[in-house]
Amino acid sequence: MEQQNIAELKKIARIIRKHVIEMVYEAKSGHPGGSLSITDILTVLYFREMNIDPADPNNPERDRLIMSKGHASPGLYATLAVKGFFPEDLLTGFRKINSKLEGHVHRGIPGVEASTGSLGQGLGIGVGMCLAGRLDNRDYKVFVILGDGEIEEGNIWESLMAGNKYRLSNLIAILDRNEIQLDGFTRDIMPMPDLSERFRSFGWNVLEIDGHNYEEIISSIETAKKHKDGPTIIIANTVKGKGVSYMEHNPKYHGAPPASQEEYERAIADLSGDLQ
Repeated sequence: MEQQNIAELKKIARIIRKHVIEMVYEAKSGHPGGSLSITDILTVLYFREMNIDPADPNNPERDRLIMSKGHASPGLYATLAVKGFFPEDLLTGFRKINSKLEGHVHRGIPGVEASTGSLGQGLGIGVGMCLAGRLDNRDYKVFVILGDGEIEEGNIWESLMAGNKYRLSNLIAILDRNEIQLDGFTRDIMPMPDLSERFRSFGWNVLEIDGHNYEEIISSIETAKKHKDGPTIIIANTVKGKGVSYMEHNPKYHGAPPASQEEYERAIADLSGDLQ
């Protein structure tokens, strides 16, 4: 598997972010904020860390990724297209009639492992996939991306218990801790302090990182892969709307595209600046 260096990964992430903005602006709907916050993580996973092959998307030995926060479909679709699972020009059909690119992630698109959108279900799907791998004597990894608003759902915590009970060391959850959900800031809606300790109390190995620092993303994923005594969760502290100045830390853009041509052009200009 070819491994991209960090400079190359940042260039790929910028392309993905531009696609996200183009998709939601063309559709006049969609969820840019949480797609932009996970772009760096998706880039590292798909272009460095996951055992996948766009030419053989159903290989039984492949790693799997579940986008449990299924509304972040622009981020996942754009990543899959740039990786080569399907042509990038199909992204312009996002949320349009007769397009397969529905507003929430769904199967039927090459590279998509599970339909999601009803929040809280993806981690349970991941548990099931890991158990299936054990029964089939396969050692693939299952990555599940969770939202920090999503973890208010009770079945997330049931899945955490199951992951620990079955000691699923091939299960790696990544929490997109951008601190914003549909109705506002998570601290105001359902405070969850001491998240690391909460997850540890459920028997999980816990890592906490800056979700935009490539060295930390890579290191945490590689550490999680080596952990053989149960599942791992990576708490990734991220910025909602990362890369677009007026979207960053702004709850409005959880589920709203650029509101005008001017906003669209500002977003593209932000994403065309010098890489940090």
